[in-house]
Amino acid sequence: MATVRIIITLKPGILDAAGQAVRQGLHALGYDQAGDVRVGRYVEITVADGIAPEDVHQMCARFLANPLIEQWRFEGLDPNVGASPARSLRRPRPEATRQGRKTDRPGLH
Repeated sequence: MATVRIIITLKPGILDAAGQAVRQGLHALGYDQAGDVRVGRYVEITVADGIAPEDVHQMCARFLANPLIEQWRFEGLDPNVGASPARSLRRPRPEATRQGRKTDRPGLH
């Protein structure tokens, strides 16, 4: 098993309200040396050995982060491992689930 460490932050230029609040709090406590503050998230996930970095990227893009306003980086994987179906974390969704959402509702096809 491997541990992937993921850091998620706002993209440059996106207003960081939490970062501003932290900066104001630090200044209120007398830490006037604090300049710009950016707040993000740190996530650790234990994964199977040999997982492809693309699978971790997809986890971030599809669930852990908001790709419109956030960026991410991760470490703890061998970057030379390529994606292969045998090593992918994703399980294929049952065909019935995919079609069921579209065809179960009247008027949606």
